[in-house]
Amino acid sequence: MTFVSRTSIVDDNFSSSSFTNVSYYRALSIFFTFGQVLPTHRSMHSQHGGLFQPTITECIRLLSRGPFTPTHATPATTSFKSPDIDDPFTSSALTYSTNGTDTFPAPSAYLNRRHAWVHVFPEGKVHQHPSKTIRYFKWGISRMILESEPLPTIVPIFIDGLQNSMHEERGFPRFLPRIRKNISISFGDPVDGESIFGELRSRWQTLVKKEMEFLGLNKPLKTGELTEGLMYGNEAIQLRIECTRRVRQQVLKVRRSLGLPDEDPKESLAKTWRLEGLKQEGKMRDGSWVKDM
Repeated sequence: MTFVSRTSIVDDNFSSSSFTNVSYYRALSIFFTFGQVLPTHRSMHSQHGGLFQPTITECIRLLSRGPFTPTHATPATTSFKSPDIDDPFTSSALTYSTNGTDTFPAPSAYLNRRHAWVHVFPEGKVHQHPSKTIRYFKWGISRMILESEPLPTIVPIFIDGLQNSMHEERGFPRFLPRIRKNISISFGDPVDGESIFGELRSRWQTLVKKEMEFLGLNKPLKTGELTEGLMYGNEAIQLRIECTRRVRQQVLKVRRSLGLPDEDPKESLAKTWRLEGLKQEGKMRDGSWVKDM
């Protein structure tokens, strides 16, 4: 699993835009799917968005060893209408739906794709700041760390320069990147995951066990499956907050290694960005530009 910051290209947790039935967006859907980009709904635009959407489960399964039972699968389909599948994840189907009507290939159904690399843009938005600071990270990354089995190898990455080639303030021809701009992609060392996240994963596993006992469940939860308490319980939320904070710290180490000054710690908090008011996109008061993916 790689965590990338300085997002000026397609996002998070995994992801292209949520698509509609309009031909243009259908073409984009096909383009990104063949580019091994998993479909993600954005909460800003869709009721199907958020960290419990099916694509997050697909990512957790891609990172995990499996096998996922039962093992029967449905044939792959090129149709954009959802096939008759009761539960595409627990049936190990070759396709899955993100909203009940669309259909996408399910890469985790194939044994040779288990333990795959999942590249994540955790800011979840285009964010171009004059000081190259990082937005707060979304919680989807914490699900992949806490719920995948075994713990994924984590490599932090910091991307800089795309804001010069594709700045949000650019004019016509907006669809063309500006040439002769320097772009750097800096890789950190693989994270010592056990020392940084091991204790959080242990607490998560204890929480799962307590939840199962409380509900009287005697079968283990399927990979990526959560109960209501594991979704919205206070302890689960606090674990996701802390896990996401630790991930962001690893990306900040790469940023610091490039000679950039330390940022204000409040930059990591969602409430800091909400101080901009109800404005969701465009130029912010601090001089940064924000745009949904």
